[in-house]
Amino acid sequence: MTTHTDDAPLFVPVLSAGKHRTPRSGGCFMEFASYLAGERWSDHPACTHPALAFLARMTNDCTSDRNRSQLAELIPSVIGVNGDDPRIELLIALRVAMAALPIASESRQRALAVGILSCELQLTRLGHPPSVELRECMRAAFEQAPLAARWAKDFVAENKAATRERAISRMTESVIRVGVLGIAQACSPGADARLREVLRGAIADCAAIFGPRSLDEGLASSRSRDLEEAVEADRSHDSVPRY
Repeated sequence: MTTHTDDAPLFVPVLSAGKHRTPRSGGCFMEFASYLAGERWSDHPACTHPALAFLARMTNDCTSDRNRSQLAELIPSVIGVNGDDPRIELLIALRVAMAALPIASESRQRALAVGILSCELQLTRLGHPPSVELRECMRAAFEQAPLAARWAKDFVAENKAATRERAISRMTESVIRVGVLGIAQACSPGADARLREVLRGAIADCAAIFGPRSLDEGLASSRSRDLEEAVEADRSHDSVPRY
């Protein structure tokens, strides 16, 4: 579990799928983030925006055991990335849906296409329509799933878009879930790498909105001690260490 090279950290967390009561039984991406942030051991820490944390948990659980450890380097990057900007969950859902649409199964493509259009509508309603670059990415995704895109445009035109905050959050969470599963279960090579890059991009999107200061402050407040100490403390006291 411990490495000793000049270029690597002394301890690299061993990530595993699911929720864990204590570090002794393993830990997922967000549980280790909670520890590094100095919070109580949890997969729903306050240090990270809920939508980004949800994507991180889904990515952690849907990445293969063989490649899950490659996510560890991103853990410090989600600490301190939080705020109340309503664009965040929409941009995260949009990024996931665009990545998944071209390779997801046909049964998921319609939902993802509707998700892309719905996120676009909500961003425009907030006064922040997608940039030219983002629209180009949307167009490229739709071109690879033309039937789903056509169906989604008709569906959105006939159905009123939700405006209540809770409804939007439910929509974005659903899009993220369908998108991650669509990537993970696609008949396409490189699913783990694609999921990792989607998470990396979502972190960058959040940092761009909240500003680099939020990320720097989060990293500065993260624990410098080895994560291994949490495991050792748990073995000694058979309880979740609190800091």
